Amino acid sequence: MSFVRYEGASVHATSGRTILEGLTLEVAEGETLALIGRSGSGKTTALRLVNALLLPTAGTVHVGGRATAEWDPIRLRRRTGYVIQDIGLLPHLTVADNAGIVLELEGWDDARRRARVEEMLALVGLPAVEYGGRYPHQLSGGQRQRVGVARALAADPPLLLLDEPFGALDPITRRELQDAFRGLQQQLHKTAIFVTHDLREADRIADRWALLADGRLLATGTPDELERSTDPAVCQFLAAGRD
Repeated sequence: MSFVRYEGASVHATSGRTILEGLTLEVAEGETLALIGRSGSGKTTALRLVNALLLPTAGTVHVGGRATAEWDPIRLRRRTGYVIQDIGLLPHLTVADNAGIVLELEGWDDARRRARVEEMLALVGLPAVEYGGRYPHQLSGGQRQRVGVARALAADPPLLLLDEPFGALDPITRRELQDAFRGLQQQLHKTAIFVTHDLREADRIADRWALLADGRLLATGTPDELERSTDPAVCQFLAAGRD
């Protein structure tokens, strides 16, 4: 059963330039899909269509059986965990307050919010007793990104969107967070769409890949299926990505 469905979704700039063209793609409930491709291929645009940060120029995108244009965008975004490379933690709030900000917006009482934040920080390896009172500038880049993941998971959203979330980290920290994310997915079974240009990361993170090029979908399948592809464009991208 698909949880996210693109049906001929296109995005055209006001200049007429095609950013995304006719994307038809399904993401099954509980699946982690990696959107892969070169810079400018349309990956982030496709991701932003899911939580209605963008609406398609043509076609539709459905989330949970409802077109994004029919959702209250605020409700849709609060049901969607969003993790980006820039993290976006509020510098004047503590780690605990950053992790619980969506819960506060949702009207959770203090005791319930505090318990959930403690649970989420423990889940990402940052015990609240040690880290909850710190501020973002007192954390490493990897720790800040873990807080971002905790915040995204706090309200127990059915859907996670991740846009190159570990791209700015050093290789060792990046590998640790990739493994941590995969472990969380095996435990939580969220539907997740993960944007990356790194095939090694896509290998570790995703159940299935969708390869975009110049705003169009080239291929979808498991990593093994794409590796067996005879399409010259697919083979060229995979060969370059493995270098």
